[in-house]
Amino acid sequence: MTKRLVCPAALFGFLIVATSSALAQSRPLVTEDPETVPVGHVLVEGGLDFGYDAVFPASGLKGNLWRIGTFGLSVGISPIAEVQIDGGLRNRLGIKSIDPTAPLADMLDIDGESTSEFEDLVIGTKIRFLTETVSRPSMAVKFATKLPMASNETGLGLDTTDFTVGLHVGKTVQSVRIVGNGGIGILSDPIRGDRQNDVLLYGLSVSRAVAPDIEVVAELNGRLHTRDSDPPPGTESRSVARLGARATRGPVRVDAAFAIGVTENDPTWGFTVGLTWVFRAFEIR
Repeated sequence: MTKRLVCPAALFGFLIVATSSALAQSRPLVTEDPETVPVGHVLVEGGLDFGYDAVFPASGLKGNLWRIGTFGLSVGISPIAEVQIDGGLRNRLGIKSIDPTAPLADMLDIDGESTSEFEDLVIGTKIRFLTETVSRPSMAVKFATKLPMASNETGLGLDTTDFTVGLHVGKTVQSVRIVGNGGIGILSDPIRGDRQNDVLLYGLSVSRAVAPDIEVVAELNGRLHTRDSDPPPGTESRSVARLGARATRGPVRVDAAFAIGVTENDPTWGFTVGLTWVFRAFEIR
């Protein structure tokens, strides 16, 4: 697979991580910290994303993608566990081209030069089983299922259900916070119901405080197709590098990041902006 000339090592070379706040989620990044939302608290995050030259291999669509009203909801249900729901209110693609030979191109029902749809919904649970100490990192395991909210008639969805399991590791060294993710994704084939593609999931993020309430952040996050044969459409390797910042004031954090696609299946470039709010919602006795 052809890759653009991107050097993630150079991106990480000049950035180091700082210890994060108690917020367990990590907008504007995708790599997830093993720390969980405090018990009885609710974390709400929302954002706006843009991707230039986004590619949808299954439907053959290519264009500029707006993800409007992306959201995440995490609820701390115990001192070591949280439940998560992630999705988006509207995805809108300004169509530049359509490949009529794509596997699902004949299913498209599009009127005009754009198409829009809801984002797929992801429901998961994260459990921290190891607390960070001076000599060891914190660790958590996460299980998640993607439910098909976006239809293949719009070209933005696959109408498939996926399952992922991952290990999250985080360590603070002086003023540096490093977080790594690794796991397996079981992705359904949108063409054949009796086939799937098992991919490797990975992520590495860093962050550093440049002021009392401001951090710079960076990551490389994606998935890797490992079979010798061609992957089912929509399950190809993907990888995105992000560089951004976030500012925290009390229970609210605002963020922004610039993104660069690494593989030919990723948007050439893009950006994200959003905010995160944590509040106490209930008590567990």
